[in-house]
Amino acid sequence: MGEAEVRVVVRKFDGSLHRHHSMVWLGEDEFGVWLGAPIGTIYSKGGEGEVYATKERRVMLFPRNAWWTALFQAAPAHLDVYCDVTTPSDWPHKGEVTTVDLDLDVCRIRQDGSVFMDDEDEFASHQRQYGYPRDIITRAESTAEWLSTALRDGAEPFGRRYRTWLDQVD
Repeated sequence: MGEAEVRVVVRKFDGSLHRHHSMVWLGEDEFGVWLGAPIGTIYSKGGEGEVYATKERRVMLFPRNAWWTALFQAAPAHLDVYCDVTTPSDWPHKGEVTTVDLDLDVCRIRQDGSVFMDDEDEFASHQRQYGYPRDIITRAESTAEWLSTALRDGAEPFGRRYRTWLDQVD
């Protein structure tokens, strides 16, 4: 595995802290930056501190200039892919990446490969609560539709590519 620790910081549209955890820099390819997390990685939510520790190896992809991130999980996780619709990733320095969560999630179930969209109710509620501009709403919706198709079709990096990175996580 790579050496450099990276702090992953996810905020809500109002700037409040949503989720945060540390991962390890694995590398980059044509799809973006790949980070890894071994079993036992601690995830925190807002100011609550530790919320849970992972039970599986994980990698996250932060694509360049795209409105999503992807979390790929090894077994025994129920979902093999969990995509967050977000603003494009911001790298203030190599040790931190920040995104703004736009609520919509697109997930693929490991067992049968079915794909579903999640948190549409939260997306609708936050449009009013946070005052999402129309262009943000349109971008989030089109990104979620694109992700749904890409996951269903097994398009890369959602096909086999991520497994190369997942195999690097201890």
